[in-house]
Amino acid sequence: MPSTKWWPKLWLVFAYALLVACSEPQTGAVDVKWDRDACERCRMVLSDRMHSAQVRGGPAERKAKVKMFDDVGCAVLWLDKQDWKDDARTEFWVNDYRDGRWIDARQAWYVKGQITPMEFGLGAQDAAAEGALNYTQAAEYIREREAKFNQRGVDLRGLSHEH
Repeated sequence: MPSTKWWPKLWLVFAYALLVACSEPQTGAVDVKWDRDACERCRMVLSDRMHSAQVRGGPAERKAKVKMFDDVGCAVLWLDKQDWKDDARTEFWVNDYRDGRWIDARQAWYVKGQITPMEFGLGAQDAAAEGALNYTQAAEYIREREAKFNQRGVDLRGLSHEH
């Protein structure tokens, strides 16, 4: 009769392989389950493959998890409220609006006039362009739009739409 001493070792190898295969990478953007994953801030489902964002970060004592956003505006506003937003380990990606590639949000350039899920209207790209905003300018633009248009109890019909 064959020995069964190798079965526990085989199961251990299988369990380890399964754990590694199912775990999230420690850095970089992760695959989005389009039309299923929800925005961390507004809870809308991510469906726009050209204007979404991801942030990886968290308190230093915990494993950094990726949070997903349907619009760079949601990501900027959500990140503003995190204690660890300026931690050097915090990673932030956006889709290049031209081809959907993930690019570093802080190195990206942002063009106005895009149709985006939450109407912040910014499309990211990896190269500077005439009239494009750098990350700092784009974040300020997002905060200004949020202050102007996301007013509870105000008749928004009288406010002009910027492009």
